[in-house]
Amino acid sequence: MNRFDYIVIGAGSAGCVMANRLSENPNASVLLLEAGGRDLNPFIHIPAGFFKTLYDTSVNWCYATEKEENSGNRAIHWPRGKVLGGSSAINGHLIVRGQPEDYDGWAQLGNRGWSYEEVLPYFWKFENRAGGDPEIRGRGGPINVIDPIEQHPLTQLFMEACVEAGIPRNNDYNDGEQEGVGYFQHAIRNGRRESTARTYLRQTDGRTNLRVETHALAQRLVVEEGRVVGVVFRQGDVVREVRANAEIILSSGSIASPQLLELSGIGDAERLKPLGIEPVHHLPGVGENLQDHYVARICMKAKGIRTFNERSRGLPLLWETMRYATTRTGLLTVAPGNVSASVKIMPGVATPDAQYSFAPASYKDGLIGVLDDYPGMTLGFWQHRPESIGSIHVEANDPDRHPVIRPNYLATQTDCDTMTGALKLARKIFGQPAIAPYIECETIPGAERTSDGELLDYCRSNGATVYHPIGTCKMGDDPMAVVDSSLRLRGLDGLRVVDASVMPRMVSANTNAAVLMIAEKAADMVKAGA
Repeated sequence: MNRFDYIVIGAGSAGCVMANRLSENPNASVLLLEAGGRDLNPFIHIPAGFFKTLYDTSVNWCYATEKEENSGNRAIHWPRGKVLGGSSAINGHLIVRGQPEDYDGWAQLGNRGWSYEEVLPYFWKFENRAGGDPEIRGRGGPINVIDPIEQHPLTQLFMEACVEAGIPRNNDYNDGEQEGVGYFQHAIRNGRRESTARTYLRQTDGRTNLRVETHALAQRLVVEEGRVVGVVFRQGDVVREVRANAEIILSSGSIASPQLLELSGIGDAERLKPLGIEPVHHLPGVGENLQDHYVARICMKAKGIRTFNERSRGLPLLWETMRYATTRTGLLTVAPGNVSASVKIMPGVATPDAQYSFAPASYKDGLIGVLDDYPGMTLGFWQHRPESIGSIHVEANDPDRHPVIRPNYLATQTDCDTMTGALKLARKIFGQPAIAPYIECETIPGAERTSDGELLDYCRSNGATVYHPIGTCKMGDDPMAVVDSSLRLRGLDGLRVVDASVMPRMVSANTNAAVLMIAEKAADMVKAGA
């Protein structure tokens, strides 16, 4: 049986950070386990390749939610990375920290060390951002952060329309003040994706104390005398067990981390017994507290201006491919979102409670995947901090079977009102003088839908995930907390959870930046024995 000082389960956004930082000590042996393969798929590295990996089961778990009445009785596609780099290898490249109040809220829940002031150094640590306030933005970190390479004229017109609608301009939403409209910031370097495999893991090349095993699916954790001491994993038809001298780091994400805990008998004992899973440690919060951003989109047919739709097929696409191959510029450098706007929707809110994402492109049926045949533009919108809470749980004692995902979207009146309010404001923006001359008509949801009930019905029937599930192994000191503020598993020694599942509440942001911050902070805690 092989032994390592540290075992990291999951080579995603957090796992690659942990493997890098822990193996910086040449005297510490580290094993990194990844259920997927190496990041050889070329579409991973091309920014616009996001659209190709969205449904590609070779690099994507392609989970699906249960059909729920609040979201139109539809099974909603939930992509998650199954490859070195995890979801950072297939996400939309966006780097958004969120509001300082998000992290201060974590601290106010009893999670000491997680206030905005305390986590800010770990945002600096992962990023390399040219320009901006050096007291706020990082320099020399592994992840290069830039504004969009391809800046379409419609994006400038949209920002002007936002200002006309009363939304202030914001040149850097990551400087501690999020309200306003500005360019999204992307994890891209020289026209290529900056996944954690390409950055953090590549920095470990040549380190003999780090071993990376791909196609290694964790089956269960080994628990002995109140301590998590090992991992059983399968590669092909071979099942192996490895042991940790110091700690095991579970970084499998908000879906797979609670799944592995439950398969190991760690969770709600009464839930596990009927599945034939012997309870090892009763921890009822495992798989609970699921939160996600739920997006709906408004699409416009454009006129008098060329959009990305026309450039994505035929000879124009061939030209864009050649342009990218020779200059690393053009359409293939484009991420799903070009412009971000954080706004206040509900009366009396102190900080922005909704986010917009604008793109000079439109999609059939309003869902990301296939572009329309005519020129178009899209504005996606979601609530920053939804109140609706769901769950993720295994339904069988089988590591190959996907867990049951119940997001419980739009379960509260505030969530519903915020979404309908955001849709109304979106229409107001598109009606402003800067952009209205370029709009032929509203294609989705359609101008004929005007009442609050019709708008809410549209959001329920056509919304989707923004790919931001969090909270299923939340940190805290209440009875439903899974880890403490040091991310140690409550009630058992030897294991920490380090990924988006530990967030107690949703951040007002795309979540990858927060995960990178969590991992950098966790690495320091592990090294310090905190």
